[in-house]
Amino acid sequence: MSDPSIPEGFEPLRIGGEFMRLNGPIYTKRDGDRLLVGFRVEPRHCNPMKMCHGGMLASYADMLLPVSAHAQSAAVANRFLPTINLQIDYLAPAPLGAWVEGEGQLLRETRSLVFVQAVATADGVPCLRASGIFKIGPEAPWRAAAAPSTE
Repeated sequence: MSDPSIPEGFEPLRIGGEFMRLNGPIYTKRDGDRLLVGFRVEPRHCNPMKMCHGGMLASYADMLLPVSAHAQSAAVANRFLPTINLQIDYLAPAPLGAWVEGEGQLLRETRSLVFVQAVATADGVPCLRASGIFKIGPEAPWRAAAAPSTE
């Protein structure tokens, strides 16, 4: 049964470890070549003013950017991408109940790094601009766990 508060076509993102399991959930949706990444602002995500806490938005951006790189590059699709640098500009508040949705753009890929940028909206209003540099790490643990056994 789908959650009526989540826009149609969005599915839970199954990566991010225990931290994102406890602090999410975050959802993704394929729209042609695009990957949209979003979450609904819940009371536990909010500061005392009932606006999404900047720390939650930063955690969201720290998932949005590498997940976007995974979707746009076969070379890093199965790789763990630990954060080297994360820059965030908070453009507007994301109030309690808002749907925050963003799309990232892979800017550059080197032998060891990826550079990604994104803009996210809260109910259609730009609320966040982020960019990041990520190290191309080993095969992602969730990919290895999903691989067929060779025994």
